[in-house]
Amino acid sequence: MDPVKPPIRPTPRLVEVGPRDGLQNEKNPVSVEAKVAFVDALSETGLKEIEAGAFVNPKSVPQMADSEIVFARIKRKPGVTYSALVPNEKGLDLALACKVDKVSVFTAASETFNQKNIKASIKESIERFRPVVLRTRQARLPIRGYVSTAFWCPFEGQVRPEKVVEVVKMLSGIGVTEFSIGDTIGKASPDEVRKLLFLLCKAVPKDSIFLHFHNTFGRAVANAIVAWKTFGITGFDSSAGGAGGCPYAPGASGNVSTEALVSAFKAAGSDPGVDEIKLKAAAAGIFKHLGRPVGARPAK
Repeated sequence: MDPVKPPIRPTPRLVEVGPRDGLQNEKNPVSVEAKVAFVDALSETGLKEIEAGAFVNPKSVPQMADSEIVFARIKRKPGVTYSALVPNEKGLDLALACKVDKVSVFTAASETFNQKNIKASIKESIERFRPVVLRTRQARLPIRGYVSTAFWCPFEGQVRPEKVVEVVKMLSGIGVTEFSIGDTIGKASPDEVRKLLFLLCKAVPKDSIFLHFHNTFGRAVANAIVAWKTFGITGFDSSAGGAGGCPYAPGASGNVSTEALVSAFKAAGSDPGVDEIKLKAAAAGIFKHLGRPVGARPAK
């Protein structure tokens, strides 16, 4: 009797957010040279997309104040997308001048979190994005929308899946074509991931969905594998060395590490095509500049 062949699942697509989301919450300045070296090292790993910076208010996020210089100095590798986060048209002007390959905007599924993060309601934030999305599409660039607090909010508690779907539909309605669904405080469980994706996959194409897990409670890898195996979700954000954490989410730990996702997907039978040795070296390089071991959290 022939052995049963395992089901063929699509290859995971990883978006490396370490240079932006991984560094934005660091208190001590990270030099331009260190950031450029980090992006360049990541470019050699086989990753196909790297979020290299953010064009935001430097008073709000000082660590991203030099993103223009970073984009000017990195060695762009053919086939790799270098994206950036922007909050408004001023940020978009800078991003376009730097010839970014993709633009991201950001909102949340929690009204309280959105007010504390960008001082606007969810609807107000999406209206602000309307000209940004229009101009990005006119420039023929892809546009991503981050939806933070898609499972739990540090201020409001558990967030209803229906609310997340509503926000994603609002973003889709203004022309956003890719959605990064964030477990901002890292509290989501596999069951909660299933409940949200059951609704979300009915609202937008599953290939447009990326999941952005934090690992506060150690469930990020399990959540990613459940999304991949059960719903065929292939898009995942991650950060080399697990760097990161949201400055507006008290208690949030770092992003799920890119190394952990690559290892888990390989063990599950699908190779994302990322060189683990080079990836670990890239993480070690930036954590050396941060002054602590790979994966270690900053001192409180």
